[in-house]
Amino acid sequence: MWETGYADLPGFPRVSVPGHAGRLVLGRLAGHDVCVLSGRFHLYEGHSPGDVSAGVRLLHELGGRILLVTNAAGSLRRRWAPGTLLLVRDQLNLQWTSPLVGRPPAEIHDMFPDMSEPYDPELRRLLREAAAAAGVPLAEGVYAAVLGPSYETPAEVRFLRRAGADAVGMSTVPEVLAARERGLRVAAVSCLTNHAAGLSTEPLSHAEVVAAGARAAPRLEALVRGFLRALPS
Repeated sequence: MWETGYADLPGFPRVSVPGHAGRLVLGRLAGHDVCVLSGRFHLYEGHSPGDVSAGVRLLHELGGRILLVTNAAGSLRRRWAPGTLLLVRDQLNLQWTSPLVGRPPAEIHDMFPDMSEPYDPELRRLLREAAAAAGVPLAEGVYAAVLGPSYETPAEVRFLRRAGADAVGMSTVPEVLAARERGLRVAAVSCLTNHAAGLSTEPLSHAEVVAAGARAAPRLEALVRGFLRALPS
């Protein structure tokens, strides 16, 4: 295994959000070469969409062909309690921007990437099978990305539910857009760390998000290991 900090990678932004380590790790897991980005960048930190997706471009240049994204998100469904793992099948881009906007044409592999199936159906099948084999409950739904960093209002949550979203967060969509532009196959799993505003009487906090994510980590690890074992060599 080899790892380094983002600060040692030329052109990489700095992470500033608690819970994001800011480390690049290369190694082998479950019989596969893996590259792990521990920590991400967000638009709400002031980064450009291009900077937010810098990690995806690096993974592609290192030879990555499959991107498995994880995130913390708010649950928009009362039946999905905090700690639920959600397999993302589609997305809503309510950040109203893209990492492809304004990039030099020479750096873009596909100016108009097809987004009819942003999350690869075969990879989703393997994740469902891995979850069943590991005894890990796995919901499935649509992820909506908003700008943040404030949490959503009850009115915004009602809007998102009516728009067809099942979970809401402040990340992932820029990375998925960049990955599809590069031709990477993509899958994503959200850890639902809280009920969104209006679905619970509890106030929302980042500390709650970090704590719920830590509790779900063993189940997410089991799911990822099973998924990797199921991938062809």
